[in-house]
Amino acid sequence: MSHGPSYERVTAPQNAEDDELTVANAIALTEPNPNPACWGYCFCFGVGSVRQLLTAGGERTRWRPGSARCQCPRVPDDHFGQDVAARYDESTSAMFDAGVLGRTVDVLTELAADGAALEFAVGTGRVALPLAARGVPVSGLELSTAMAEQLSAKVGAHRIEVTIGDMATTRVDGHFRLVYLVFNTIGNLTTQDQQVACFTNAAAHLEPGGCFVIEVGVPDLRRLPPGEDARVFSHAPGYVGYDRYTDLVAQQAMSHHFVADGSGAHEFRTPFRYVWPSELDLMATLAGMTARHRWADWDRSPFTDESTSHVSVWTKAQP
Repeated sequence: MSHGPSYERVTAPQNAEDDELTVANAIALTEPNPNPACWGYCFCFGVGSVRQLLTAGGERTRWRPGSARCQCPRVPDDHFGQDVAARYDESTSAMFDAGVLGRTVDVLTELAADGAALEFAVGTGRVALPLAARGVPVSGLELSTAMAEQLSAKVGAHRIEVTIGDMATTRVDGHFRLVYLVFNTIGNLTTQDQQVACFTNAAAHLEPGGCFVIEVGVPDLRRLPPGEDARVFSHAPGYVGYDRYTDLVAQQAMSHHFVADGSGAHEFRTPFRYVWPSELDLMATLAGMTARHRWADWDRSPFTDESTSHVSVWTKAQP
């Protein structure tokens, strides 16, 4: 399923006759699929003529329909609208630290070797841009057009081919040596079925012997004080973040982010499904992949029962 519109970006000629539009107002949808199983979210049989033009890295770029297949699960909600996307880099500035980002890109560059990479949930390009700068051909898949618009405005964005769609089912043309999903984003798929589908989709994009990488936190449940359901995971001047565990059976939680800036205090909330390392390993097995590495961080430190996060690598089986 295309989960709403699925678009990929291609360079447009400088003399293109299309009017320049923003991502926010250029989506034109016609004849939405009447299938009631899609809850009105599936447009895979009714995507109209859609053109989205942006200016990225000094080049005019066009968004065109990407390929996907309809399986009619509900589209994952997009919690990253214009307001969130505009503040995203600032609110996650610690993740742009050269030490953090350098180690991340080092590992991904090594795993990609001389092949191409695909980032699920590419966002504003925090990882994709420096990885492409290392010479790795990088494509991106992103559900939020607002986040993709932020990426398109950055230096070097012309190197990243971006497809708008969800990471559980949307297909990108080609095969890749590396598919990766960082910064806890597997949790944005809030059902087990969607997470399983994400692994299946990753395997479908990988060439034999290629790697799927996920960076995600270990659920913090054992650190909760008795009778409490929330835990602060980060605080700094102008920022507080905490997770509230809302359904221990379905493994549901809500992240709350409070950011104070010159315009006041803002709260940003995202639901997520927390997932255990062993559960991820089973999802990989179901998708035809085997465990290769599990580290506590991008510095490749050992993963132990005290680790609060992990970077895991699975390899697609050879034929």
